Amino acid sequence: MKPTVYKFIVSLELLSLLGILALTIFRSYAERSIQKILNDSSTKYPVSSLTADLSDQPDSAAGDFIKWVDFKVTSEAMNDAYQYDLASHDTDVPLDWVSLLAVLGAKYGGEFKNYKKSDLDSIVDKLSNKQLTFEKLTSDMKYYNYYNEAYHAVLGGLVGEYQIPGAASGEMEYGLKGFSPIAKGFPYTDYDDFGSSRSFGYRRQHLGHDMMGQIGTPIIAVESGYVECLGWNRYGGWRIGIRSFDKKRYYYYAHLRQNFPYSKSLKEGSTVTAGDVIGYMGHTGYSDKENTNNIDIIHLHFGLQLIFDESQKDGTNEIWISCYELTRFLSQNRSETVKDASTKEWRRLQEIIDPAVKNYESSLKDAKQT
Repeated sequence: MKPTVYKFIVSLELLSLLGILALTIFRSYAERSIQKILNDSSTKYPVSSLTADLSDQPDSAAGDFIKWVDFKVTSEAMNDAYQYDLASHDTDVPLDWVSLLAVLGAKYGGEFKNYKKSDLDSIVDKLSNKQLTFEKLTSDMKYYNYYNEAYHAVLGGLVGEYQIPGAASGEMEYGLKGFSPIAKGFPYTDYDDFGSSRSFGYRRQHLGHDMMGQIGTPIIAVESGYVECLGWNRYGGWRIGIRSFDKKRYYYYAHLRQNFPYSKSLKEGSTVTAGDVIGYMGHTGYSDKENTNNIDIIHLHFGLQLIFDESQKDGTNEIWISCYELTRFLSQNRSETVKDASTKEWRRLQEIIDPAVKNYESSLKDAKQT
């Protein structure tokens, strides 16, 4: 082979290798770009930021609002703080359970995997003995205000005053008034699946918590609020979206039962009380055709979106949090239900009067009158 021809062939091979390398790099970049676009698409399951530097968080007092929350509080920590809140409620040093968790959040940097009750005990001891106030205790905690606002956004409506109709005392009760999304006596299984991959429609993260059970299991309103959406969604099937009265929380219940997904009395705008039956477990969804069972496993998709500003309600700025530990905490309060043979509906056995419901309905009446 002549040297000129040999050099020409070698040059072609080198150019080919360079071309392949360039194409590989370009393809990798393009795939990442496309994935980012897909992840940022405006859908019911957008990908929210799961990790970020706290130094990027705005100061709420400066008029800005929180852009993300990575909720990692364990059910054990929630229950311990709640018990301190409950025990101190009628004392001269009431302890707000969410603020206690915020102190721990600031101490742990939001990571509760190494939570120790002794840390909480030490904080409570200093507060109960009036060695410190919350203000003094947290004055040097750079991110306490962030965690306090974020955790109140997650947990703010779950503990408070309520009344049992017909109770002998007629007085207000105080305690956990939030409920598990699964009715009492109905079995379910679950695991921590937040952030796992989903592929229907496009690749995305699972921004909710799946609770597997039986067809027709009554689904319960976790917190009192009003129905903001009700109907079909190609991803969630028959679904209900309930907004808390303070507008901070949007509860999303999806894949409800075919043909009979909701409590018959519900419509958009309806007011619900925590513990009410709102729908029934199924496996609808993953279809543009309404009332289609296209989900393999019967389950409830339970999601919780935080909203610090209305611009975060829909689109690329949505904040969804992991609900696994939250549902474990709420499992201690499951609404007992009974079936009406004539209507085939399930209803709660023990009604409660939630002042938040009465206040909201009064505000609606006042607004109509003006």
